[in-house]
Amino acid sequence: MTKGVPSVSVKYAANGSSTKSNELGMRAMQERAYEKRGEQYLLIKSPPASGKSRALMFIALDKLHNQGLRQAIVVVPEKSIGSSFNDEPLSKYGFWADWTVQPQWNLCNAPGGDDGKVGAVGKFLASDDKVLVCTHATFRFAVDKFGIEAFDDRLIAVDEFHHVSANPDNKLGAHLGALVARDRVHLVAMTGSYFRGDAEAVLSPEDEARFDTVTYTYYEQLNGYKYLKSLDIGYFFYSGSYADDILKVLDPTEKTILHIPNVNSRESTKDKHREVEHIIDALGEWQGADPATGFQLVKTPEGRVLRIADLVDDEPAKRDKVSAALKDPAQKNNRDHVDIIIALGMAKEGFDWIWCEHALTVGYRASLTEIVQIIGRATRDAEGKTRARFTNLIAEPDAAAEAVTEAVNDTLKAIAASLLMEQVLAPRFNFTPKTVNSGPVEGFDYGAGGYDPNKENVGFNEASGQFQIEIKGLVAPKSKEAKRICQEDLNEVITAFVQDKTTIERGLFDEELVPEELTQVRMGKIVGAKFPELDAEDQEAVRQHAVAALNLTQKAKEIALSNGDDTQTTGNTALIDGVRKFAMDVRELDIDLIDRINPFGEAYSILAKTMSEESLRQVQAVISAKKVQLSPDEARDLAKRAVKFKQERGRLPSITSPDPWEKKMAEGVAYLARMKQEAANG
Repeated sequence: MTKGVPSVSVKYAANGSSTKSNELGMRAMQERAYEKRGEQYLLIKSPPASGKSRALMFIALDKLHNQGLRQAIVVVPEKSIGSSFNDEPLSKYGFWADWTVQPQWNLCNAPGGDDGKVGAVGKFLASDDKVLVCTHATFRFAVDKFGIEAFDDRLIAVDEFHHVSANPDNKLGAHLGALVARDRVHLVAMTGSYFRGDAEAVLSPEDEARFDTVTYTYYEQLNGYKYLKSLDIGYFFYSGSYADDILKVLDPTEKTILHIPNVNSRESTKDKHREVEHIIDALGEWQGADPATGFQLVKTPEGRVLRIADLVDDEPAKRDKVSAALKDPAQKNNRDHVDIIIALGMAKEGFDWIWCEHALTVGYRASLTEIVQIIGRATRDAEGKTRARFTNLIAEPDAAAEAVTEAVNDTLKAIAASLLMEQVLAPRFNFTPKTVNSGPVEGFDYGAGGYDPNKENVGFNEASGQFQIEIKGLVAPKSKEAKRICQEDLNEVITAFVQDKTTIERGLFDEELVPEELTQVRMGKIVGAKFPELDAEDQEAVRQHAVAALNLTQKAKEIALSNGDDTQTTGNTALIDGVRKFAMDVRELDIDLIDRINPFGEAYSILAKTMSEESLRQVQAVISAKKVQLSPDEARDLAKRAVKFKQERGRLPSITSPDPWEKKMAEGVAYLARMKQEAANG
């Protein structure tokens, strides 16, 4: 097995700001959310462990005491997450009220099925008590039973909002749509991952437009931690059975959560218990189980005894014992309580183990949200923990197997996920067109030479983790919605782009590719399909902003890796320096130059280092075999770009041009002309 390379390593300043509290006992993210407490519809997007549940307590208390709302109902996806909303003595830390939930109204703790709980919701609505906590399912049934009118003048807060969708089969999504239409409730939605590109829209676009968004980025959170300074994300390929190769990536001295593959996946041996035994065996000599916790005790060759929690075991008594031991509040701050947790479906969302340094996942995970949640297990701040990493272990495509196409698809999806995580972890980009009136923006550091009026400048604000980047020829968004997308939702656009199979296949393996076919045509098409309500100029603005964000991250990563930055660097400057250096090295930073970068170029060079040469050739062969000639749709898109080219240059693109993109546009025009001719000759 070839040693993998971290595909990205992001360094942070660890300045402690995201964990410090203000005089009301609020951390930075909570303060930002609280500033918007007067909004009727609020969406809070911030990473796992940033303190969303407490942010909601502050907002809910204000709505109940100062905004005239009668009650607050907190809705969580599963019972275990209900504990995040247990009583909190907020006044102890400076707030003007405490958060209390009467025991009978925390329905996550109540015995019995949803039927009895629905009755309890009815009793609560008729009572004078203020707060109820229940699961998504209980709330759904309660709305079915009592109608949406029963919830008027109340706050509905939906935690882990990405579980909802606008799909008619998703009852919760339909109920929320109805509540927004009636317009008599306040809604606060919270999510640690808002990859709507995952599957389906969470809300309809018109409902979503009514929400005010508070965004707290991964960058801000990690930059503001006290201890954790760097996060590595990488994928590694193996051949044969993963259990044989596991110790090449699993370091027994690191606190690790290992997620073994789903029984139906390609990576699974179909016997999960044997896999766990095999892993335990590889780690050392079994010493029995700890009678108090149920943890497996394993002695390593160095003589250390590892405490391993096996959550894969199907025997309820055993598994419940281990699960309870992991949740034991008395052990929360005990680093030595457990060393390795092996899980299949558990230990993801809402699972709290601050000491986790390595989230190791075997097999491709279909959902980006799931990957973000798994990474979130390792990104907690804890004393003495300076590095954390996420590793995805993927089976190499094997030409002998019939499943080679499926294996290729998994590989592409893993690369897509890693590209997206890089965007999520990077600082935030604000792009502006470079004009004669451009000047420095207050609070941004423009590097050693300061702001240069004769060049496109890159400014960085360390505190907010934001870039201010000037680009020549950039189209600025005009409408409110387009501005919102360019500020808040570029990652959504990038998600749809890198998850588009044809795009990533061609970007990685088509040697004849002209990058503009992806950055202009494919991205243009994706933006058009995602935001049909925007006019052509705003669609172009969104397209350019998304391509710039993706390509600048990739270029910065390439520069960081070529400087040997994939191991240790001081400070959090690798990515920032990379963006600066790229902008300095080019004659001018203009949109045409950015469109000419293949967004997958850097991912390919990492792939070439991590995968065996033979496997890489096979993947290339599988994809080349599918290559199709120009389609009428693509020809039309190219012809549209050709018209724009003519407006700018006063001539049509030439088929003999040495510029590959001009030639490609000319091919599109010629193809359409040929189609018309053939139709006329009928």
